[in-house]
Amino acid sequence: MSDLPADFRITSFSEFGLHSGIMEGIDAVGFDEPTPIQQLIIPHILEGNDVIGCAQTGTGKTAAYLLPVLHNIILQPVEGVNTIIIAPTRELALQIARQIEGFSYFLNISTLALYGGTSGMEWEQQKKALAQGVDIVVATPGKLISFLNMDLAPVSNLQHLILDEADRMLDMGFQEDIMKIISHLPVERNTYLFSATMPPRIREMSRKILRNAVEVNIALSRPAEGILQVAYLAYDSQKTPLLESLIKGRDLSSVLIFASTKIKVKNIARELLKQGFSVADIQSDLEQTERENVLLKFSNKQLQILVATDVLSRGIDIENIDLVVNYDVPNEAEDYVHRVGRTARAEKTGIAITFINEEEQAQFARIEALIGTVIRKQKPPAFLGEAPEYLPDTYRPKKKGFFKKRTRK
Repeated sequence: MSDLPADFRITSFSEFGLHSGIMEGIDAVGFDEPTPIQQLIIPHILEGNDVIGCAQTGTGKTAAYLLPVLHNIILQPVEGVNTIIIAPTRELALQIARQIEGFSYFLNISTLALYGGTSGMEWEQQKKALAQGVDIVVATPGKLISFLNMDLAPVSNLQHLILDEADRMLDMGFQEDIMKIISHLPVERNTYLFSATMPPRIREMSRKILRNAVEVNIALSRPAEGILQVAYLAYDSQKTPLLESLIKGRDLSSVLIFASTKIKVKNIARELLKQGFSVADIQSDLEQTERENVLLKFSNKQLQILVATDVLSRGIDIENIDLVVNYDVPNEAEDYVHRVGRTARAEKTGIAITFINEEEQAQFARIEALIGTVIRKQKPPAFLGEAPEYLPDTYRPKKKGFFKKRTRK
């Protein structure tokens, strides 16, 4: 395992010996000093090692693998597809493709993003692009399999395979698809696997697809110091009116709300729209073009409020979000860090608010243990009625709608 030694520091991208065209791209996108994960991973990829990278969103992991891979593509071009990057969602695939375009602006390197929800015309365009030759393919698993099964992706000379957010892909049920994709690829290749967490099934898969991999571990960081974290104790029936009271009349230009299901997302957006807010929702029922339009409007501040499922908690980089609201407590403690990390980026300040009902209290206690912080808990305004007490060790669900208290023996 490779961790960052106390006396180890690379202060400039020039120290890696990257191609001059890549250095121009780095300057153009405004990158300054390499992040810790970039300092550790870039040399290993340049040396030809397989890599397992354990790091959360926001640590700079995408550039950590893109920069050395671009360098290797320049030095060792091949006929057909040189590199495949697999991502769990269309949004992340598009974001990675955009980053490639930025870093490779001064290079003769081509990129193609493949994802579901496209039209027949786009399929033909993608098929034609693959036939003509593409250096890097960024794809979601299902879409990539469809091209590989039809022998439309020339991958016999593939040099690099990158699995981004591997834990999320397995959570979404893509493990079988990933193994099918790998069965189409040459054995002699470099493979890089990145994951925010490292559960046993990720390690098991890595043993099957990587060779003598170097493991780089950047610990899950705590939420940025600029985030004011607050929690409200609330019954489910109080959450929406509480949300409205917190947003109404406040000087908030950009609010991101996370809910656990797409049904809740739709309902929240509908209720806020009734109250006159500028709001939209984003979830799996939307067509790809609709999702892209919603994201564009939100990032351009044409929408004040975006309500979303966890598809947005990782991999989407939207600047200057004033407030993040966890309408539901995340099931996984790590997801809390990803969610609230959407605000207070680049040393700015922001607010993160979480609503906690009785059933979610034990989950929230696990979050506090993970981040090493006890978050201040408040009750809703008096006009919303009584709120539950915070008793994470004693509340246990008896059955839906009923709770009882138990004390530890």
